Amino acid sequence: MKSNCFDVFVTISTNKIQLLVDFYSQLFQKQPTVYQPSIYAEFQLEKFRLGIFQPKVKQQSEFENISSAMSLCLEVEQLEQAIFQISEMGYPPPGKIVEASHGREIYAYDPTGNRLILYQPSSS
Repeated sequence: MKSNCFDVFVTISTNKIQLLVDFYSQLFQKQPTVYQPSIYAEFQLEKFRLGIFQPKVKQQSEFENISSAMSLCLEVEQLEQAIFQISEMGYPPPGKIVEASHGREIYAYDPTGNRLILYQPSSS
């Protein structure tokens, strides 16, 4: 039996698309690879695609900000540098670094409240 192969990417809906495009452009230090102002932006990273879209007026209620268990986990080489960068952008993480068996991490939030986990893996 042949297995299905999925090309997976994450999308974020927002009514503040330009705010998020600016935030992620600064965070990723690159411009979107696909950009339709006020409609859609997509960032192509090494092994990941992040899409940001503004839902059509008749679909906005389906995408209203609801607390979610989903987080965007961003692996970084230097956690303190990532914390400095996001703090300089005006969005400092509200908590402290957590030491876990898999590495060190801290929660942060983008301008519309989507949870980011900045994560530095343990050295092997």
